[in-house]
Amino acid sequence: MEAKELTAVDLSMAVWKKSARSGGNGGNCVEVASNLPGVIAVRDSKDPDGPKLLFTSSEWRAFIGGVKNGEFDPDSIA
Repeated sequence: MEAKELTAVDLSMAVWKKSARSGGNGGNCVEVASNLPGVIAVRDSKDPDGPKLLFTSSEWRAFIGGVKNGEFDPDSIA
């Protein structure tokens, strides 16, 4: 899937799931919809009608792999 195709993704059937790490204190909350074919959508749960970030499945897997490997930990960011 090319990036230009991501802008035309229909999100009306997205099933949004809040991060288990978001907590219930109204802080930084992220929701992910992974039920859409070929795309992963991410949004701010405090602004559900606001902008969404769209990733291909392979981009999302690479991101999750980086998180699991600690690539985004504060000590590893230059």
